Amino acid sequence: MSSLLPTAPQLEARLRERLQVRTLEVLDESAQHAGHAGAGDAGFGTHFRVRIASPLFTGKTRVARHRLVYDALQEFMTNGVHALAIETLD
Repeated sequence: MSSLLPTAPQLEARLRERLQVRTLEVLDESAQHAGHAGAGDAGFGTHFRVRIASPLFTGKTRVARHRLVYDALQEFMTNGVHALAIETLD
């Protein structure tokens, strides 16, 4: 991955690749956090909201589901993503 900030389509592609996604919505909410810690000057690529359903979540706790999402997106987390809000669905 390049040193450029990640985009919602990049996160979406990675989640689809790793988590057998049934339903997915990735929103870049970075502009709403302008001036806050970790927001950066670009206005994108730092704060995301993910709503996701996957058969891999079946029988798992909320923490375990979130860990699957974080693990799939780890490269992005170390390359500019400051905040990730996750809503997992069955």
